[in-house]
Amino acid sequence: MTDGFCTDCKAYTPIVFDHTAGDTICSECGLVLESRFIDETSEWRTFADESRDKDPNRVGAPSDPLLYGGGLGTVITKIGASCDSSFSSSRVINQWQKVAQNPDASLINNFKRIGNMADTLGLMETIKNHAKELYKKVTDQNACRGRNLSPIMAACLYYACQEEGCPRTMKEIAMVTEGATRKDIYRAKRLVKEKLEIGNKVIHAGDLARRYCSNLGLNNLVTKAVLETVKKSEEFDIRRTSTSILATIIYMITQLSDRKCSLRDIVLSAEVSESTIKGTFKDLHPYASRLIPKWYANKEDIGKLCFP
Repeated sequence: MTDGFCTDCKAYTPIVFDHTAGDTICSECGLVLESRFIDETSEWRTFADESRDKDPNRVGAPSDPLLYGGGLGTVITKIGASCDSSFSSSRVINQWQKVAQNPDASLINNFKRIGNMADTLGLMETIKNHAKELYKKVTDQNACRGRNLSPIMAACLYYACQEEGCPRTMKEIAMVTEGATRKDIYRAKRLVKEKLEIGNKVIHAGDLARRYCSNLGLNNLVTKAVLETVKKSEEFDIRRTSTSILATIIYMITQLSDRKCSLRDIVLSAEVSESTIKGTFKDLHPYASRLIPKWYANKEDIGKLCFP
């Protein structure tokens, strides 16, 4: 029961919905405020065998423009024990299914795999849909025939993350990909890039900084210092990967704050080895006083930074 404005009572009164007649009625004076009310909820009904199928969803999945016919095809299920004997010929039903088999069966299955990979990484729905769109474009060019599909799906997800402004490293993509090595994904990246004519886009440390700081539970002040330091580091010739530079900068900044992060926590968050952070620290330390913002730490404190 909700409140609504009644024209007779000239006030907001409790409203009753009569689902049988489809009327909206004022509970105070009985005036029918609206007739033929449309129930927009789903029709929870099933025609399957109740003893074996507990899914009450009748309305089905929404249409998908990436699938043939919008993905609105129908599949005949197996006959249950409670069905009439006149339809007991499973051989005939199987023949019907083979003739009218869904042409998008494999595509739907691969879309589910892409969705599972995206969910594992905690990606948004827009990135998930973009990855599916890229994969559909690749399959339309018959580029997947005779190839392992897992690295191709991973490559599509990798480029979708980049194009949606939420990049993920190749190591993160490889961790959620089954049946493919990082080398396979690199090969698939070249294939997808060639077929879809995707331009080069380098992942910078600043693209990953906020997510890594959030995973470590760093406050806004520390995160701001990390972002400024990362941006300043791009002016220097530091020949290290973006994740290595970012992990080392996070270590340096947190050592200058009240809430210090252990090297082990940073290794687990950035997924780089301790030896890599130690090596990058040697490269960054000579520039530390010029990299770290002056409002965050003075030269004396920066000079006291200890080797990890």
